[in-house]
Amino acid sequence: MTRFNWQNPYPTPRLPVFARNIVSTSHPLAAQAGLRMFWKGGNAVDAAIAAAAAITVVEPVSCGLGGDAFALVWDGAKLHGLNASGVSPAAWNVDYFKRKYGEENGLANQPKRGWDAVTVPGVIAGWEALHAKFGSLPFGDLMEPAIEIAERGHAVASIVAYKWAAAVPELKDQPGFADVFMPRGRAPEISELVRFPGHAKTLRKLAEQGPRAFYEGEIAERIAAYAKDGGAALTAADLRSYRADWVEPISKDYRGHTVHEIPPNGQGIAALIALGILDKFDVNALTVDRIESQHLQIEAMKLAFADVYRYVADPRSMEVTPEQMLDDAYLIERAKLINPKKATQFGFGMPKAGGTIYMSVADERGMMVSFIQSNYMGFGSGVVVPDTGISLQNRGCGFSMDPKSANVVEGGKRPFHTIIPAFLTQKVDGRHEAVMSFGVMGGDMQPQGHLQSIVRMLDYGQQPQAACDAPRWKVNHDFTIDIESTLSAETARALEGLGHTIKSVDDPYMDFGSGQYIWKLDRNDPERGYVAASDSRRDGLAAGF
Repeated sequence: MTRFNWQNPYPTPRLPVFARNIVSTSHPLAAQAGLRMFWKGGNAVDAAIAAAAAITVVEPVSCGLGGDAFALVWDGAKLHGLNASGVSPAAWNVDYFKRKYGEENGLANQPKRGWDAVTVPGVIAGWEALHAKFGSLPFGDLMEPAIEIAERGHAVASIVAYKWAAAVPELKDQPGFADVFMPRGRAPEISELVRFPGHAKTLRKLAEQGPRAFYEGEIAERIAAYAKDGGAALTAADLRSYRADWVEPISKDYRGHTVHEIPPNGQGIAALIALGILDKFDVNALTVDRIESQHLQIEAMKLAFADVYRYVADPRSMEVTPEQMLDDAYLIERAKLINPKKATQFGFGMPKAGGTIYMSVADERGMMVSFIQSNYMGFGSGVVVPDTGISLQNRGCGFSMDPKSANVVEGGKRPFHTIIPAFLTQKVDGRHEAVMSFGVMGGDMQPQGHLQSIVRMLDYGQQPQAACDAPRWKVNHDFTIDIESTLSAETARALEGLGHTIKSVDDPYMDFGSGQYIWKLDRNDPERGYVAASDSRRDGLAAGF
């Protein structure tokens, strides 16, 4: 039985939601789309796909039909992992970028936006794989809510409108962007009605012809033709050959539970490394929001990132395995590097040989889905295929241009990925039982959000909404620290006193992520259902019945 402190010490407009069937997403209309599938008799996977389709319409600042996805699915007895991140066009390599963009300091220049940041979109193949393995309703039914919203229009939500306006100056000149996302020559305002007829047409074709139509047939031909017109390397053959992959999740034990992540090419392993390091310390003996606890978590995260940035890539190119990076003896040695009285600039270790949306969905039959999809930096590449509503991600900029890197750009390869779903289980009588489906959106914030949430719940007994609302910090690539303005000034000063370089950031939507959590209340009494939380940093909603 769950034993949380149900009080919430942090200012928030949200309360935990209790129900037997729950959809928790970053937009209310997407949550309602998922609930519609439950009312039709569908399961958690049906609800997740419907919500995912709807959110491409109502939160285009974060994801689209040309994005990527990952999922962890608890089928009632076993956890399954899905990698639906796309691969690079076959023609890509370092010389391709040198020829087109020149070089600087001996490395090819790399575009952040536009066609040469676009890898094969994986999200629709992800929906296809999920539906084929677990879906119970016809695929066309799952598209119905999204089609309706795209055709009839919806009033733009507050945080979506804010991020939309912020993206326009950089993306307004990208191919197809202004026609779809600046219908009045600007970003829409809060509550303004927007319709996406092209988006609806594509969803209808997927509903009628099946998700494979995105990669073969008319839709694929339109994407490939627009890519060719734009001088891009992406071809119909690249699209046709793509499939999402079922993968074995990786995991680490922590405080009597097991945390599960998708294996590389994603960064979920960073959360597991950091938790494996923290497991060597008595975190519970430290006060939750005070300097000692926060410093320890930050240092563990820095150690994790030092290894992740050095080693993680497409698993076919990695020089060490996830098992080596998570080896307990190795993590004990890494933990010894933490100085409780001083911030340290860590280097990577030597393991021994041997723009995003997240949603959580659970049903009364015990199926739970941890799902994430993204276009990366907000709208992604900024490229939108005319009359289709297909806005394309920019995951190609996740590659390295350094030929010595395991993550160097090559044709048919997956880049380093930031988006990561997570799952929590507990071993009972020798087998794993589901505990929580969860995730946190926001680039490099994601494994850090996983770490901070798990510590708050398992070490300090905070209920999911409180753990979600608590102030966050974020370790940057240069190991400086962003801190949310709600973190106490005393703790911030103390962190600086230990040598951390602190920046205070007032944009929680982008810098500190947004989480959704569904926790199973009692494994021995399924009738009690679940408790869900939805992050107040976005427009989200946890809804259930």
